[in-house]
Amino acid sequence: MKRACVAIFSLLLAACAHDKGDPELIKPAVEKFHQRARWKDFRGAAELIVEERQATFIKERLKHDDDRDLFITNFDLEDAKVAPDMMSATVVSKISWYRMPSNVEKTAVVTSVFVWRNEAWILESQDDGPFEDLKPAPKKKKDAE
Repeated sequence: MKRACVAIFSLLLAACAHDKGDPELIKPAVEKFHQRARWKDFRGAAELIVEERQATFIKERLKHDDDRDLFITNFDLEDAKVAPDMMSATVVSKISWYRMPSNVEKTAVVTSVFVWRNEAWILESQDDGPFEDLKPAPKKKKDAE
């Protein structure tokens, strides 16, 4: 009886652990998104973005001819911090890119927000970088009282 209780408790504990993000998985998720974007696997990169932004991401890549014109030349993951509730993470990366016809390379320190959904870290937004459509929505102004 005691073993059965311990086994059930262990299973419940393991089940609860999956409700929150695994901090060990944030770095591989970020690197996977960066690699797919860098090598122009935009459909694969879209799989790593929140579902409500995937279609727009693909549409914008086609609109800007990013398969042909976007070149991500470098990215460095500089910092990643998981929120105390383990449901979101703030990631800082340094990204360099250019988009033809310009050959001027841009470099930006990009802050990305990843969220834990369906037992995986996925990208919710970025504040800078080559993907304008991933910028956070502007905060709504509170109505005057």
